[in-house]
Amino acid sequence: MSQDVALDHVTMRFGSVTAVRDVSLTIAAGEFFSFLGPSGCGKTTILRMISGFMEPSDGRIRIGGRDMRGIGPNKRPTALIFQNLALFPLMTVADNIAFGLEVRGVAAADRRRRVRELLELVALPEVADKKVTELSGGQRQRIAIARALAVEPAVLLLDEPLSALDLKLRQHMRAELRAIQRRTGVTFVYITHDQGEALTMSDRIGVMSRGVLEQVGDGQTVYDDPATAFVASFVGEANRFPGTVLDAADGRAAVDTPFGRLLGRNPRGLKAGDRAILFVRPERLAVAPDGTADNRVEARVSHRDFEGAFVNAFLTGAGDRRIVVQMPHLGSEPAFVPGAAATLTFRPADAVVLPPDGEA
Repeated sequence: MSQDVALDHVTMRFGSVTAVRDVSLTIAAGEFFSFLGPSGCGKTTILRMISGFMEPSDGRIRIGGRDMRGIGPNKRPTALIFQNLALFPLMTVADNIAFGLEVRGVAAADRRRRVRELLELVALPEVADKKVTELSGGQRQRIAIARALAVEPAVLLLDEPLSALDLKLRQHMRAELRAIQRRTGVTFVYITHDQGEALTMSDRIGVMSRGVLEQVGDGQTVYDDPATAFVASFVGEANRFPGTVLDAADGRAAVDTPFGRLLGRNPRGLKAGDRAILFVRPERLAVAPDGTADNRVEARVSHRDFEGAFVNAFLTGAGDRRIVVQMPHLGSEPAFVPGAAATLTFRPADAVVLPPDGEA
């Protein structure tokens, strides 16, 4: 059975350095939850505290309602998959999967049955007698998951397990991991710095910066409605227009920028005179039709990149600021000829105005 994980004002200090600062969060039983952030933001420290390899300096961690303070890793209802997988190269696949069961004294017949079940679960029934070194990268990933699931954890902790794989295999393994999580119903707590992984696989995402949990939400909310300048600039690509708030009303703010007056949503309630950055995603920018009044951005085309399904146009505007426009490749997108002038626009509802503190 899966169990929930509750972090209650959890802080972790290493001497004078605070790696995790006052994090409170409940991960629901059966949820696929990802911690997303750059290296050194504290996400792996949180994973190690949940697993029991570290004790919080302050706060409490509860799994299934039970306080985990003083309970070691081998006594917690968790299993941890390390970044390097830590499989035993001299053992067969079956012996790798059965290792945890053998340590727990499970009878040989029951171990063999469980190994067969798990190999079916990860769609590798034919590799039981192979050595780990004979497997591909993706197969080793799935065997590591099978070994972790063998001891029937309530919570499976994954520390950037796909980072060593090439792009195509990572994309394939995202779907595999999500499918396995849905079939088993186990609570997955996943650590990554890859936005694509987090957005694709997760029920919810916690975005971290410098030990602080900046925002928690589903992928679309985090992408479309970032709560802070860090989230807006770290999750996905965003064009940024810094300036000063001119006026604010009805949930919107007008910002005085080097490009002129630009209007966007104002979720943080900024007031006239406040410093601000207006963020807008590249796919929300378009060539302005004649007569457009609001949110006109004058720029000059630098170059364009063709990416198959998408075309990215790169422009420069006031103060040599870079602007990116992303369009689906439909064969009819604007030419964006290098050196040509262009006037861009966006809807106020597609832009968000945030305080400038803590950008990525």
